[in-house]
Amino acid sequence: MNLTKNLTLAEVTKSTTAKRLGIDNQPDDWTIENLRAVGECVFQPLRDSFATPIYVSSGYRSEELNAAIGGSKRSQHIQGRALDLDADVFGGCSNGEIFRFILNNLTFDQLIWEFGDQDNPDWVHVSYVRDGLNRGRCLKACRDDRGKVYYEPIFGKGL
Repeated sequence: MNLTKNLTLAEVTKSTTAKRLGIDNQPDDWTIENLRAVGECVFQPLRDSFATPIYVSSGYRSEELNAAIGGSKRSQHIQGRALDLDADVFGGCSNGEIFRFILNNLTFDQLIWEFGDQDNPDWVHVSYVRDGLNRGRCLKACRDDRGKVYYEPIFGKGL
């Protein structure tokens, strides 16, 4: 099933962890509509702008799958509202470029520069809410001296 011209339901539900553990990772209709919205409002504009494939490293996660990987209990992935994108897989553009494109051109709820360095995150987390307010919240994922993850706000456009 296509969610957009270049994004399928299979891409956003695929999980080797779910497969290995026998976890059902199929979303309900409401969640599919959320996935379609983040696809149409974020993924497809990126894909069209850069004219290159963009890998979805994580999309929908059932509650069971999210718990199995140690995800946040409040993760927007559970509702089908978030995608983790990794442009470096196909090499047509960088994660930094897609982060900046989203920041400067698209509506989003959360946009997270996931680790990496000052030029390029390891991947980009983006969420979109079709039935509520998109906060435009922009963060950078960091680790403290003990390896615990924390998030710093990033302010302003034009990064």
